Amino acid sequence: MFCPYSLTVPGGVQAQVLGLAEEMRRRGHEVRVLGPCDGPPPTTYVTPLGNSLPTAANGSIAPLAPDPSAALRTIRAVRDEGFDVWHLHEPLAPGPTLTALTLHSRPIVGTFHAAGRSSSYRYLAPVLRRLVRRVDIAVAVSPDARDLVRGHLGGEYEVLFNGVSVPPPPEDPIDDGRPHLLFLGRHEERKGLEVLLRAVDRLDLESDRVGRPVLDIVGDGPDSARLRGEYSDPDRFRWHGRVSEEAKWRLLWQAEILCAPALRGESFGVVLLEGMASGATVVASDIDGYRNVATNDRDALLVPAGNADALAGALRTALTDHALRDRLRAAGRERASGFTMDTLADAYIDRYHRLIT
Repeated sequence: MFCPYSLTVPGGVQAQVLGLAEEMRRRGHEVRVLGPCDGPPPTTYVTPLGNSLPTAANGSIAPLAPDPSAALRTIRAVRDEGFDVWHLHEPLAPGPTLTALTLHSRPIVGTFHAAGRSSSYRYLAPVLRRLVRRVDIAVAVSPDARDLVRGHLGGEYEVLFNGVSVPPPPEDPIDDGRPHLLFLGRHEERKGLEVLLRAVDRLDLESDRVGRPVLDIVGDGPDSARLRGEYSDPDRFRWHGRVSEEAKWRLLWQAEILCAPALRGESFGVVLLEGMASGATVVASDIDGYRNVATNDRDALLVPAGNADALAGALRTALTDHALRDRLRAAGRERASGFTMDTLADAYIDRYHRLIT
């Protein structure tokens, strides 16, 4: 299984790769994950292919490894091991996945994650069309991801939604008597963190007897220093930086609300599913990628992207309307149960067998 992004940097694709590999290994399949690592590999079955280089992609900065040394390590790794199938996540991303696609000496499953816009698809379409034909079974994680790649490069793509691995709740849950809101993501304009901070700053719930909410902020990025300086009250804004998977889930189990205020460019709302699975009320932007997962007023509250006043209103409603909160949470848990990692593993294992036989 190949990942183009650094496996030591938190990210949606990295989480899917490692979660899927873990589930398959639990069933007895021999899986190795190949990808760049900035530091020690996150687990024993990861083959590191060198450090990553921050690269602009899809309105964000992606930790890719497009250098020749990573390509040589990729070639050496696939020659040293007798893999039956190569599973490439983002097959056309510069680095290990594109190297493997160019070699194409084993059957290939390719999973396309990106949605929104892609300058590389647009400007390199003639070259990429020839390469994408080397993918034997092409999968997209959402209709939006399928439409992006098919619109530029053609071809047929199955849609297999992402999966979520949910650990058991902690035996010693944290409860300080205050409502906790949670943001998980990169601190950059596209993810909408600044909109959320403005919305929380406008919340005054003392008169509703709810208590002053706390916003837990996980992640980092180019806007971290500026936003931490502007929203520095530790009683209201708690900046955690990057955290382990265990710490992330402790914050999810504690959260009253999981808020995903992204402005654009989301192909699938895994973070929404994690919030639903943990029992939090989900408040998110009403964008295409999130509508793959959530339905407004059924299992989440969706508001116009970038509108801090609307977001503040939805947060206030979710904190004060207990009947609505309970209904959304129950529907959210049911929704998340349909996106388990073991169901996704079943689907991919079926496709691996299909290629081998």
